[in-house]
Amino acid sequence: MALKQISSNKCFGGLQKVFEHDSVELNCRMKFAVYLPPKAETEKCPALYWLSGLTCTEQNFISKSGYHQAASEHGLVVIAPDTSPRGCNIKGEDESWDFGTGAGFYVDATEDLWKTNYRMYSYVTEELPQLINANFPVDPQRMSVFGHSMGGHGALICALKNPGKYKSVSAFAPICNPVLCPWGKKAFSGYLGTDQSKWKAYDATYLVKSYPGSQLDILIDQGKDDQFLLDGQLLPDNFIAACTEKKIPVVFRLQEGYDHSYYFIATFITDHIRHHAKYLNA
Repeated sequence: MALKQISSNKCFGGLQKVFEHDSVELNCRMKFAVYLPPKAETEKCPALYWLSGLTCTEQNFISKSGYHQAASEHGLVVIAPDTSPRGCNIKGEDESWDFGTGAGFYVDATEDLWKTNYRMYSYVTEELPQLINANFPVDPQRMSVFGHSMGGHGALICALKNPGKYKSVSAFAPICNPVLCPWGKKAFSGYLGTDQSKWKAYDATYLVKSYPGSQLDILIDQGKDDQFLLDGQLLPDNFIAACTEKKIPVVFRLQEGYDHSYYFIATFITDHIRHHAKYLNA
């Protein structure tokens, strides 16, 4: 599959690149960012996937989070895809910020309008890793995932639905129980229809209750002053309770004074890179 390089910038000894390609899963042109640390010049490195939140593209994380120095030091290739298909000319895809363009929610849609293009779950778990493995110096056996908000939801469900595929998972302010929150109800009803059993297949709080897999240590950072936490969009307590019941280790850090923004992410990103490096470089 042909990749077209859009940009390349030297950063902390490595290269921050952006590529474009024709996606089979999404039936459109897609962009993704990839950071190649200095170590990638001489050997295969672990791959760490970042999933961004509502309204984001591949650019938000690479320009705002400040992750490059830690990724360079730990020798991690970091991949950041876009958050939805683009320009599919689907009726209603650009009508609201929390559904359609920029809001793929990391599900495979089943509703007629959306099912041809909105297959972000299969894109980030299958097509994109295959593309990365074939074109970049990564070790396919060492892969982890993390994300923010909608992307934190994405990271958690990717790890929980694929036991053993990812070495580690972490999230910033994830949407933990989308079946019960306004964002989730809107997205899931639009992409998946009215059958709520389909919704539960993409809800981390439900998935963790039936998680059959090997050990999975989860790290979550949540800003205490996050408006979306206060508005009942994120519901981390439900997820923590499910993890506790299932005896799945989760480190949940409620960070005093922090909100939902990339200033919050930038503050703690090095901790998350270290969390993943511990498993990826073991």
